[in-house]
This record gives sequence, C-alpha cells and structure tokens, in this order.
Amino acid sequence: MTRFQRWLLYGSTIATAISGITYFVMKHFLEPSDPWAVINHPLEPWALKAHILSAPLMLFAMGLITTQHIWRSLKSSLPTGRNSGRIAAYVFGPLVLSGYLIQSLTSPLTLEVLAWAHLVLGIVGAGAIGVHQRTLHGRRKQRTGALPVLRLPNQLDSTEREEVAHKHETNTARRALLHS
Repeated sequence: MTRFQRWLLYGSTIATAISGITYFVMKHFLEPSDPWAVINHPLEPWALKAHILSAPLMLFAMGLITTQHIWRSLKSSLPTGRNSGRIAAYVFGPLVLSGYLIQSLTSPLTLEVLAWAHLVLGIVGAGAIGVHQRTLHGRRKQRTGALPVLRLPNQLDSTEREEVAHKHETNTARRALLHS
C-alpha cells in the first residue's frame, strides 16, 4: 500500500467510525430537551451528514487497495497481519450492504436490527483495521516498497512453488505446536 492509500484508508475509517458512533449515540441514547423535537440533539443531522459523506471515501479507499493489497495478501503465504486484515476485508461487504439497506428500508423493527448490526460491523471493521495497522507498523519500517508479494502462487515456477509450499508447511507446523 502506498502512503496515500494508507492515509486515505485510515483517515476515512476514523472519520466514518467517529461520525457513525456519534450519530448512533445521539439518535438512540440522548433525550431531546423539547418534547416536540424531531431530533435528540441539535448536532445529530450534522453527524449523519458527516457519516454519509465519509463512508463513500472509506468505500473508495477499500476499493483502491483491493487488488494490490487485500487480494494479494489473502493469496500469499505471508503470516503477519493476516487475521486482522481478513476480518476487516470480510466485514466490509456486510457493513456496506447494511449501510445501504438502512437508507432504503422503512420497517421500524428491520431498521433497528440493521442499525445495531451496522454499528457492530462498523466497530469490528474499524477495530480490525486499527489492529492491522498496529500489527504491521513495525514491519513497514523494515522493508522497502509495498507488499513483498511479487507474484501470486499460480504465477510461480515449480522451484518457487516448492519453496512457498515448504514455508507454508513450516508455518503450519509452528502454529500447530503453539496451539498444542
């Protein structure tokens, strides 16, 4: 990932998470001072607008890194950061879907369930991205360039495939020893 891609992903994720959580708290946990008020807090519409404007930036940032970072990392045999990155990648689809459904459905019960699901998915996704960034932060200083995966396994010659298979077997054996 380039510096710009990291900045865009982390910045948009932080903005989307903060605005979404702020809106959710204002909408569900604050009481309006005026009994006739339509909103619970005067800044509630602004929090929603900030969330709706920052979420497409996060969607764009994830799309920007999908082929060069996410897909290649999932297909590689690199062990570092894969669990947190995998969680973030897998949560992102349902997160986007629930966000769009919240804007288009009208049933109060369905909206309530979707809102809570969207909140949980958002917190898990943003947390996974944060953990992923912290996990890989030290490693990024040690290497030059982006992801050290130059070719996918199906593009390797037979010798390189054997090396990758051996590394994978070694890593699997180490994990088995650690968990036993």
